[in-house]
Amino acid sequence: MREKKQMKWLPFCLGLLLLAALIQGLGALKGDRLVFPDVPSILRAFFALLRQPETFLRLRTTLGHLLISLAFSTVLGILLGLLEGLSGFCRQLLRPAMIFLRALPMIVLVIIAMVLLPYRLVPVVGTCCVLVPLISEAAAEGCRRIDRELIDVYRLNSDLNPSILRHVYLPLMGGYLRQAYENAVGMGIKVTVTTEYLVQAAHSLGKAVYSTVYFNEYADLYAFALLMILLVLALSALPRALTAVLNRRAS
Repeated sequence: MREKKQMKWLPFCLGLLLLAALIQGLGALKGDRLVFPDVPSILRAFFALLRQPETFLRLRTTLGHLLISLAFSTVLGILLGLLEGLSGFCRQLLRPAMIFLRALPMIVLVIIAMVLLPYRLVPVVGTCCVLVPLISEAAAEGCRRIDRELIDVYRLNSDLNPSILRHVYLPLMGGYLRQAYENAVGMGIKVTVTTEYLVQAAHSLGKAVYSTVYFNEYADLYAFALLMILLVLALSALPRALTAVLNRRAS
């Protein structure tokens, strides 16, 4: 088992080395170390960021926006997905809205939110508009894929109710929702930082990215990108870690 885990990490580490070599090569090809600083400069900037208290304040602000968005998007996405999965009428009724949200460019959604809402709400609302269709589609697909025989069994004893949704539907939809969550984390951090950048949210990673670009501090820009990558990896691993803990307790 340990050897399999090591084999999974080996390609990932090689991928990191490949990415570092790509950045290094682009800097050499472009001949501009300002825009494409070398890897040691990026690492020095990254560890310098970790020593600054302001970095953790920015991280807390952005993480707060992201977690609130994920919470609202998960609840709303699952509810809409269940409606779409259980009712063909609801699926066709909601389909134009889902297509609209998926097809509309992210920047347009954010600008509309900026026009309609106070700027402090834009990072959450803009991110929710992008994540809800992603989660609802996974929930609807998971609901439709449930074995009909299992559904017939519970219908013999009870009508559809919150308890049935919690103990029957959600566990059987878990694989689809977990995959949707992993995709939503990566997409969510990008949308959240973009909205923070546009509205200049105070003490946020988006504001920090704006400042680094404005002052041509590209080493810091890549360092913030590395910080966001690590954040996505940590949040994406959370469902698997919770599942493992619950399985151990159950056994």
